[in-house]
Amino acid sequence: MNALWILAVNEYLDGLRNRWVAAAIMLLGGTALALLLVGSAPTGTVGAGALEISVVSLTSLSVYLVPLIALLLSFDALVGEFERGTMLLLLTYPVARWQVVLGKFFGHMMILLTAVAVGYGAAALFTVLVSDSGTAGWQAYLTMMSSSLLLGAAFIALGYLISVLVRERSTAAGAAVVLWLIVVVLYDLALLGVLLADHAQQIGPGLFSALMLASPTDTYRILNLTAFDSVGQAAGIAGVAARSGFAVSLLLGLMTLWVVVPLATTMALFQRREL
Repeated sequence: MNALWILAVNEYLDGLRNRWVAAAIMLLGGTALALLLVGSAPTGTVGAGALEISVVSLTSLSVYLVPLIALLLSFDALVGEFERGTMLLLLTYPVARWQVVLGKFFGHMMILLTAVAVGYGAAALFTVLVSDSGTAGWQAYLTMMSSSLLLGAAFIALGYLISVLVRERSTAAGAAVVLWLIVVVLYDLALLGVLLADHAQQIGPGLFSALMLASPTDTYRILNLTAFDSVGQAAGIAGVAARSGFAVSLLLGLMTLWVVVPLATTMALFQRREL
């Protein structure tokens, strides 16, 4: 545990010195604050608090920015060490390879926690102070922040998987961009295209639900927009949420699998990789 803690703290401090990470954190906080100020306007018409209204907007923001920040942190976590020649030096210390992966993972999660806590937390505090609804909807907002960490953890794990599979840092960067585009942008467009092309309506609700749950970003979106009735009403999908039958435990379990499976695969591949 001591080795894990040392690796995690070292990764955390190195990550905070990265200017791109600092810029991403400021972007997350600034955009969150802007969405909170704009999104609090319709609270009187939907009967929801400012924080509950903001969950709808911030969920869409997180789907794009959190995976990007996570991949930015993790795409060169292993291949970068190999290119710089520091991995061989690191493994001369009494530390196992699985500890290297987990130590880096915990360090990057600490950076992501800082970004979410500072960005979303400060924006929520400002909204509570200036809005009339006060702290109403804090449970939904806290769920959104927690699930954002879980979403980020999934993409950190996927970034590690890329990092252990490739041999060059530039290749890892390109693969990370392609992964972000496919999972965050193109997958939903492909689903929409399939629905528009399905004139015979052969794709039933069950199959479509399974296709949506195959994506970590869509699972995250469904979780935050359906877990609380007030948020579902503000998002305009209350009826859809009632018919979906997605249990919160199922959605959390699927998102956890997106963390565990890539991370375990990374450790298995890294264990067999030659230095």
